[in-house]
Amino acid sequence: MAIAKKTGSGSAGSATKATAPAGKAGGEVAAATGAARANTPAATSFAPSGAPNQVVADIDPAHPAVDADPRANTSVDQNRIDFNDPSLSGAEAVEKSLKQQGSKE
Repeated sequence: MAIAKKTGSGSAGSATKATAPAGKAGGEVAAATGAARANTPAATSFAPSGAPNQVVADIDPAHPAVDADPRANTSVDQNRIDFNDPSLSGAEAVEKSLKQQGSKE
């Protein structure tokens, strides 16, 4: 059963938004909210960045809202630090990376 949440305030800003019940995942969310389940096949390979190599048919990489090349015009140093560790803050990730590189900064 979906849970309705009221968002906004006042008569003009009020809206009701359906959210999935707590503890539901994947197809259970789609079933619980009445949404169509995504038909995107699971990734079978990953880029060096850790991103899944997946083709999502309904996303146009040329659309201005999509950054098809997020690392364009960046340096090797900018891409060296792994910010994908959820157990570290950004500052901790930088500190860890600098230590691994032998820097004392």
